[in-house]
Amino acid sequence: MKAGFLPKLLITPSALLVLICVYGYIMFTVYLSMTPSTIMPVLDYEGPAAYKRLLNLENWQVALSNAGTFALLFIVIAMALGLGLAILIDQKIRAESLYRSIFLYPMALSLIVTGTAWKWLLDPGVGLEHTLRDLGWESFTFGWIKDSEMAIYCVVIAAVWQTAGFVMAMFLAGLRGVDTEQVNAARVDGARSWQIYLRIIIPQLGPVFVSAFVILAHMAIKSYDLVVALTNGGPGRSTWLPSVFMYQYTFTRNEMAVGAASAVLMLVAVGIVVLPYLASEMRKAKHGG
Repeated sequence: MKAGFLPKLLITPSALLVLICVYGYIMFTVYLSMTPSTIMPVLDYEGPAAYKRLLNLENWQVALSNAGTFALLFIVIAMALGLGLAILIDQKIRAESLYRSIFLYPMALSLIVTGTAWKWLLDPGVGLEHTLRDLGWESFTFGWIKDSEMAIYCVVIAAVWQTAGFVMAMFLAGLRGVDTEQVNAARVDGARSWQIYLRIIIPQLGPVFVSAFVILAHMAIKSYDLVVALTNGGPGRSTWLPSVFMYQYTFTRNEMAVGAASAVLMLVAVGIVVLPYLASEMRKAKHGG
């Protein structure tokens, strides 16, 4: 009994902290979204009024539109680039470990560092445009970060640069686990490399595609650090995402209930993406799959 009691005793403080500081504050945020809270929390129950106001706000519609554009491009490009890099490295190239390290390096950086570095690189006054003009290409222009129509694509570029190497590592692990008997049989039959990848190898990477999608989708939904460091939501509202909206309305515009409501909707969106995946994995583990 003592042997079973000691582990429970040791883990109890951590479990209590998680219960209070994570799930407790989640429930508190849900309750705040049902109150008329403004600059400070108010515990008077008001019902879903904050959600009705949230859904009618133009800023929320802008944030959702930006999030749709960002998430679609970010997920598709990161997965395509990661798969392409994984296939190239899978060709048994020289210095494979060096290339893997180079492509994975951005993931070791914090999003704040990535956003700051890309902010400098994309700034027309000091970055890429300024450097190329100094080198003699005086007609070169690249001012997307200052353009309200194009700034969201700068966020996509930085996010893809940060995560493509990680996606590459996932696909590379999947490629190394492909059934080689089918591949060898196809080669004996005279199939070309692109046909083998398209018809045999890539279809076997279904679980990797799902895992990569879930990870990238939840990153897209909760992206905040990168946006703030890179554009601070600007120019104007052109790079506002739901997370930026939540911060602005909670701490800048003093509409805490609306900010809490947006946070709850973000949590629901993450749950819609992540929970089915977790349930599927748990079923596989339960049945030994």
